[in-house]
Amino acid sequence: MISAFALSKEKAASLCWQHLLLFGSLFIMTFGVALCIRSNLGSSVISSVPLSLALAGEAGVVPRLTLGDYTNLMNICLVVCQLLVLRRRFEAVQLLQLVIGFFFSFFLDLSMALTSWVVCPALWQQAITQVGGCLVLGTGIAFEVRCGSVTMPGEGLPAAVSKACGMPFATAKIIIDISLVAIAVVLCYLFLGTWMWNVVGFGTIFAMIFVGMVVKFYAQRLGWFERLLHFRPGFRRYIYGLARHIYGKKR
Repeated sequence: MISAFALSKEKAASLCWQHLLLFGSLFIMTFGVALCIRSNLGSSVISSVPLSLALAGEAGVVPRLTLGDYTNLMNICLVVCQLLVLRRRFEAVQLLQLVIGFFFSFFLDLSMALTSWVVCPALWQQAITQVGGCLVLGTGIAFEVRCGSVTMPGEGLPAAVSKACGMPFATAKIIIDISLVAIAVVLCYLFLGTWMWNVVGFGTIFAMIFVGMVVKFYAQRLGWFERLLHFRPGFRRYIYGLARHIYGKKR
């Protein structure tokens, strides 16, 4: 009984540690997204639709919500699309994507606030900020993938399409990404009457290519993160030992 109790506590502690690292990874991702937006050369793919709606909200055309709020709404739509695509094959555990998406949206608003001082009047400053944002975003994605938890809705939908249609994940990902960018362009014309280059621009195309290169670069270089992921703080052994000692005395 003691060993079973200790094992369950160990698994719970490991799960908490895993998701603590996951939330850290999500924050890194959102910080990279915020830098890409601050560059004014074009946002990342995942933020293009929410950013177009947030700007429309500032113009008074649609409800005035934060970038994080619109990102959360988009994540909900992406999960609903997965339900429609997979139907009975949709696994209930994938609903946890809504939780991950909520924290991502919260961290995005936080990152936008933390980067509010970033101003890029010159092209070289914009370029440096865009490259830096893509590097940070790619790093966060690499960490998030290694955490091995439920994926973000932005990756969940391509996975669902890949499963339902039998196409490679990479192909489905490209199709979804292009679709999101196209929707963002349509929304800009619909609500703002023009192509917003700070929403979809050269930086967006650059991000679509460069972020993947960064993630691929980290693929074989995250052994230290794997060790961190499986780290077991020593104080837990003492807590478990004390629990066994007290339980033994009661018996």
